[in-house]
Amino acid sequence: MTGPPTPAAADESIDWRACVRGALLGLAVIVPTTIVRVVLDRELDDFDDSGWVYPLFLLILAGYFAAGWVASRDRPATPLIHGTIAGVGVLIAWIPIRVIIWAIREDDRGLFSGREAALRPGQIFGHLMIAATLGMLGALVGQRLGQRGQASDLS
Repeated sequence: MTGPPTPAAADESIDWRACVRGALLGLAVIVPTTIVRVVLDRELDDFDDSGWVYPLFLLILAGYFAAGWVASRDRPATPLIHGTIAGVGVLIAWIPIRVIIWAIREDDRGLFSGREAALRPGQIFGHLMIAATLGMLGALVGQRLGQRGQASDLS
């Protein structure tokens, strides 16, 4: 015997479309930010000591946060898992883009090894933790604000 169908909002299964939508929004923030960083790195003599590093890093963090926010909107019953998947999905989709950037512009750096590798394993792990955490945080904030909006609609 089966009961009545469960509405999508109360369903606890993973909505991969919501996760992909969130990850695409995150990529829409991170890819242009990465391109701006590459251009500035070429144009500035000492990019790493310039003031541009911090705002660009904050934009990347905002991309992970926004991915979680968007992914959780359609699934209020399971916002954290959707936010985590979307945040990590941004990173997973960004890595091939980073490899392409490396292949085009780097002539003396290794991809995964060497003194100044383009994708150091520790760096990837750090980004993975940041992406998952900010994806969850974006999902949590989105859920809380969504609940607050629903409560004000009811009154």
